[in-house]
Amino acid sequence: MEAVMPRGARLDAPGTLHHVMIRGIEKGRIVKDDDDRRHFVSRMGSLAKETGTAVYAWALMTNHAHILLRSGRTGMPSFMRRLLTGYASAYNRRHKRYGHVFQNRYKSIVCEEDPYFQRLVCYIHLNPLRTGLVHSLEELDSYPWCGHGVVMYVLGNDWQDREYVLEFFGKTEGRARKAYREFVTEQSRQARQPELTGGGLIRSMGGWSVVKGLRRQGDRELGDERILGSSEFVQEMLNQAQGTVKYQMTSRNSMKTIEQELKVVCKESNRTVEQLQSGSRRQPLPKLRKKLAYRFVGEYGLSLAETARQLGVSTSAIAKMLKRE
Repeated sequence: MEAVMPRGARLDAPGTLHHVMIRGIEKGRIVKDDDDRRHFVSRMGSLAKETGTAVYAWALMTNHAHILLRSGRTGMPSFMRRLLTGYASAYNRRHKRYGHVFQNRYKSIVCEEDPYFQRLVCYIHLNPLRTGLVHSLEELDSYPWCGHGVVMYVLGNDWQDREYVLEFFGKTEGRARKAYREFVTEQSRQARQPELTGGGLIRSMGGWSVVKGLRRQGDRELGDERILGSSEFVQEMLNQAQGTVKYQMTSRNSMKTIEQELKVVCKESNRTVEQLQSGSRRQPLPKLRKKLAYRFVGEYGLSLAETARQLGVSTSAIAKMLKRE
């Protein structure tokens, strides 16, 4: 029998990948016209740049929205609180109304990147097509209230990390865009994929029949409604949240050394610490993180979890860097 963890506090650390779903109160509208849409998107983009939050995919619908993001230095909850509170206040003033605009608790699912990233991007970007706001992929290419057109380079903004998305599909711009479009086309022919809108063991494993098969084999898998990923990924996230990973460096002087090292390396590369901690894969940021990860863990004895926090990526990303070396 699998172990299922109850829903609890939000799981987050700099560099964590989240699928966030926002819904209107009592299934009501969250936008009434294009001015509302422009305000929501503009606020989201400004906050993303200000907080170092990487946004990979998004779709603004009539009564809900999806965002695939990697939390920045201030954390996902802070980013979402500022986005929703600020937008709701302006929305109420503009439409001369009172009360809540959004459901009190938005849904956020921590996602394991390698098995789900491409499908999540496509799932989110196909929302306007699947709900009838557009009627073809060609129309979706230029639809302004969704991140698909930005990835296709038909539309543009300076805050959506389209380069990171395209790296999953090819090594050159042209080939990556073509492969991305082909993948979106293929995914558009698939039935709805409810496993991409929630966490838990059943969704992570691909359905109840798979879970029952594992039970028959005597396999024990760990699930959590806040997490979409393998049992190992679930355990890693829970370890981080519960503080079971012990820091090997705790003295204030040691941490000051680490902070100084960050500033020096970033200054030498003409980058800021905020850019380094944003989760972006734009060069030379990955090389800088790799260099610092070796130094923090190998020379200073910093734990993987604390190294990940300092560099704005996940613990598993740090482990992969060191494993390759």
